[in-house]
Amino acid sequence: MELTPIQKEILTALINLYRTRKHAIKGEDIAEVIERNPGTVRNQMQSLKALGLVEGVPGPKGGYKATGDTYRALSLSEMDKETNVPLRRNDEVIENATAAEISFTTVRHPDLCNATVHVIGDIRKFEVGDNLVIGPTPVNKLVIRGSVIGRDDTQNTVLFVIQEMISLPKKPVKNYIQENPVTIPPTATIQEASRILVKNNIHGAPVKDKDGIMGIVTLTDIGKTLADGKTSLKIKDIMTKEIISVDGDMPLYEVIKIFNKEKVGRLMVKINGELVGLISKTDILTKLVLY
Repeated sequence: MELTPIQKEILTALINLYRTRKHAIKGEDIAEVIERNPGTVRNQMQSLKALGLVEGVPGPKGGYKATGDTYRALSLSEMDKETNVPLRRNDEVIENATAAEISFTTVRHPDLCNATVHVIGDIRKFEVGDNLVIGPTPVNKLVIRGSVIGRDDTQNTVLFVIQEMISLPKKPVKNYIQENPVTIPPTATIQEASRILVKNNIHGAPVKDKDGIMGIVTLTDIGKTLADGKTSLKIKDIMTKEIISVDGDMPLYEVIKIFNKEKVGRLMVKINGELVGLISKTDILTKLVLY
């Protein structure tokens, strides 16, 4: 269906306002948003009603509502249930707005990576040079950061240069663990433990005896002990006894939140209640690197 630019603006404003207010929208409110004369909006509404794209709601609280055909005319998918994909402009969340579709326009260009985001919501505050952050998306937790280079009010899209994209795998953390990780005996000296860590190029390891894992020791623990001059202590005396663990079925993005919350560099992973492996921040970074 071919619509004029003003018809697209009216329908976009109608959808955006209805999304916020959840009731019929008056023509005057639409006119204010698109900065047009209310009479012009009323005249266009007659054409849009004839096309089956809007329906009138009578009464004091009446106005206009979009139909299912409206979404199709604007190339939007109407969903009974949806997850909001937030947009931020200069670090501020755009209220009542969601990213409906992201299109990459210059994927073959050797130096540029541009995209457009089709938005359900008000985009009129976006100006060239604004910082834009989209996401996270619900499935792959994709977050895109960029700089605005333009906008199209008739299509309700924002054009931007992509500066960074991050997507976290949706697989559970058990797919990324170190099985049978290097361990250190509790009776090891600081020197012996240091040799194990250096030899394996790791910064920390579980402390394990015949009964299982007792704690975790890191190079930071060893460094603090040496700084205090307590060189004769055993690893069992300096290890962190509180073991922070996660379930193996936990999604990777949730595990990253725990890393940040607990301010640790490694976590033990449980499967069926048993500690079976370890994952570190370095493991996650290694898995996220594509080349």
